[in-house]
Amino acid sequence: MEGFKELMKDGRFRFAFIVICILAFMSILSFFSPYDPLRWNVVPRDKPPSWPHIFGTTSQGQDLFWQSTFAIRNSLTIALIASGISRMIAIIMGLVSGYKGGKTDKVLMSINDSFVVIPLLPILILIASVIRENLTMVLLGLILSLFGWAWDARVIRSQILSLREREFTYTSILSGTRTFNLVIKEYFPFIIPVIFSTLINNMIWAVGMEVTLSVLGLSNTEIPTIGTMIHWAVNYQAMLLGYWWWILTPVIISIFLFVALYLLSTSLSEYLDPRTRIQRIGKAKE
Repeated sequence: MEGFKELMKDGRFRFAFIVICILAFMSILSFFSPYDPLRWNVVPRDKPPSWPHIFGTTSQGQDLFWQSTFAIRNSLTIALIASGISRMIAIIMGLVSGYKGGKTDKVLMSINDSFVVIPLLPILILIASVIRENLTMVLLGLILSLFGWAWDARVIRSQILSLREREFTYTSILSGTRTFNLVIKEYFPFIIPVIFSTLINNMIWAVGMEVTLSVLGLSNTEIPTIGTMIHWAVNYQAMLLGYWWWILTPVIISIFLFVALYLLSTSLSEYLDPRTRIQRIGKAKE
């Protein structure tokens, strides 16, 4: 609780926390929606923001507010699946490669580097175009997770390589500490800041990829996401026809989401970094 209070003193974290809470609340509201997100013509078409349609309506006869709640929920679901699974891959690859070294390190880093250099966007476009009709949220999250771990695994590996050469490592080994216990109890606390920051950064990347694929029409556009909302607004030429609220709603939501996640990542990274923590303790004593 003390840590949270200290974080709330940071304006960046405070802003990010408020935005994330609002977006999370909107995603929860989707479970109470009076409208089926897949049905069209359930409300009057092309109505500007007004009561009871506070975000306006679309040319498909859908309420933008309630569509936004589903879009936020689905986009965050995709991002959490992608970032969660890719973190597990990155942690395993980084820990094993950094601690084992030798041939194991060379083999794993060769695999890692292959994923680093491959052009992700063209490959994702190719995969999405082939399986577009069957591209569910879970499947898209799984696909993104397979391509979102390589850079982060290398960062974790570099941390482990540094920790492996420290005195406490040799002391633990000589005292008979098992490798698993050494990695979990001694190494893991040092890489928690990296895990948190890369987790959030990977969420930003995953949402960005989802939006890109959806705007290009390469995802299942029937599923409401931030990207598919933009896709349908562009497809119906909303801006040209003067339906500005249709295109601005998902764009503004995506901007707030990206900015909030970025600020959350930077503020948490600084707070969890041992060096900045020592500086804070020093200032507090002064």
